Amino acid sequence: MGAEQLIAAEKEKSKIAVEIKSFVGRSDIDDLEKALGQYILYNDILSEKEPERVLYLAIRNGVYIDLFEEPIGKLLLSKGRVKLIVFDPSMEVILKWIP
Repeated sequence: MGAEQLIAAEKEKSKIAVEIKSFVGRSDIDDLEKALGQYILYNDILSEKEPERVLYLAIRNGVYIDLFEEPIGKLLLSKGRVKLIVFDPSMEVILKWIP
């Protein structure tokens, strides 16, 4: 899945952790399965160690369009399985926060 990174940030009383995923494997679905598994694992650990911190999965806009604007991704979002940050790497901006 390429480079992965976990970043923690704080602003006023809000604390977040962001897991950045590249999705550069042979299949976006395969990468999604791995990313979700890691997200759930990290989220469970974080909820014990730092329960006030919210975990987000950061993905490129193209990955969001390919996966989360399709039925399987919509299902994951509707079930609240994952919180997303969608970014544009070329412009270096966050396009969407999906809690």
